[in-house]
Amino acid sequence: MTSSRPYLIRAIYQWIVDNGATPHLLVDASFPEARVPREYVENNKIILNIGPMAAHGLKLGNEQVEFSARFSGKSLPVVVPTHSVLAIYARENGQGMVFNDSEDRSTERKDVTEQNAPKPQRPKLRVVK
Repeated sequence: MTSSRPYLIRAIYQWIVDNGATPHLLVDASFPEARVPREYVENNKIILNIGPMAAHGLKLGNEQVEFSARFSGKSLPVVVPTHSVLAIYARENGQGMVFNDSEDRSTERKDVTEQNAPKPQRPKLRVVK
């Protein structure tokens, strides 16, 4: 199955906006395909305001999140692969969702694990008098 991460990002984004809060993304900026302003990256992570007033032309796609935003007065394009999104949350109260780093790989591992796993033994019942 495909990753649930992009669908959850869209759903949580909508929920945050519908409740009048400001959605933020926590992104792992160490991915080479992540196009973010590097001067704002700390410990390979960056927090991005993706609220309607801050993120212009926001596209929450299945493969990446795209928008343009102002950083120190300059409008810059931002492209973040969905698998690099670590969390989406509301700035005002911190409510949202944190993603497991291995979530996208878990379905692959599960398939392999199920193939190699031994068949479970049938339960054995015995009558006790």
